[in-house]
Amino acid sequence: MEKPKSFVYIIFCLTICLIFAIGSNYLINTTTQANMIYNSNEPRKIGATYMTYNNTFYSVVNEEISKVVKEHGDQLITLDPAMSLKKQKEQIQYLMDQQVDALVVTPVDYEGLKDSLKLAYKKGIPVIVVDTEVKHNKYVNYSIVSDNYDAGVQCAKDMMSKLDHANIVLLQHSTTRSGYLRIKGFEDTIQSNSNYKVVQRMECEGQLEKAMPKMESFIEKGIEFDVVMCLNDPSAMGAMAALSSNNMLEGKYVYGIDGTPEAKEMVLEGKMEATVAQSPKTFGKKASEAIYKMFSQETIKNKNEVSPVQIITKDNVHDYSTEGWQ
Repeated sequence: MEKPKSFVYIIFCLTICLIFAIGSNYLINTTTQANMIYNSNEPRKIGATYMTYNNTFYSVVNEEISKVVKEHGDQLITLDPAMSLKKQKEQIQYLMDQQVDALVVTPVDYEGLKDSLKLAYKKGIPVIVVDTEVKHNKYVNYSIVSDNYDAGVQCAKDMMSKLDHANIVLLQHSTTRSGYLRIKGFEDTIQSNSNYKVVQRMECEGQLEKAMPKMESFIEKGIEFDVVMCLNDPSAMGAMAALSSNNMLEGKYVYGIDGTPEAKEMVLEGKMEATVAQSPKTFGKKASEAIYKMFSQETIKNKNEVSPVQIITKDNVHDYSTEGWQ
């Protein structure tokens, strides 16, 4: 009579083991992808798609991120959408297909990436936004941008301190939040004073090769102007190239935003009135710091960082290096 009891006991033990195995498997399968990422000992993959690589600002951001990624023995995949929203959407999908563990994005368009970011969010892939915001911020885990509105304000205040009236040309990139805010800060500052008039506004995507011909075409119209306010330094370089080729650079007030080595050199030489310094090195360091905090499940105290900016004129340009970025 002992054998049946032993048999029942064995069946009971096997049943318990089976229940435990099924339960364990269920727990594993219901663990979020994010936690699988954070707890993995395998080399991680970080994907990055910037607005364009035709701007050294983003190459500097990428270099800083790359340093930290390499220190951790991980891989950084960097892609260039070349100012194309369609390409950037495709690149984000490609990076997700590559099973990246985090995404770094500088959006080409403020509103255009909702579906892509939503999908990354559903997959549990952390999204880090650098330099310019997205409208649908709820899908973003961390962002760092400059105080773009204040950059425009600082340019306007500097101009108003030097000129009691001015006809102004605006070089814009209105589909990006950073570009929009810079020009808005400038316009809001001058709007209550009728001595300052915007005589022309032109979209140039912040690209030198687009700003230059736009400025050339405007010059041909023969409209009088005193100031060119540019959303960034590459567009300011394009404007100055057009002015210089028409022997009109002297006496014109050209403003840019970035603090590129080239712009600081132009300010030093008196060819450019001012640039506003922002720091791609800081952006890269802060972004990579946020990535690895998320990987280790540390708390990020400020998920939406806004970095202060400082105008650079002939009065303080010597405080900055013209050899590189700040």
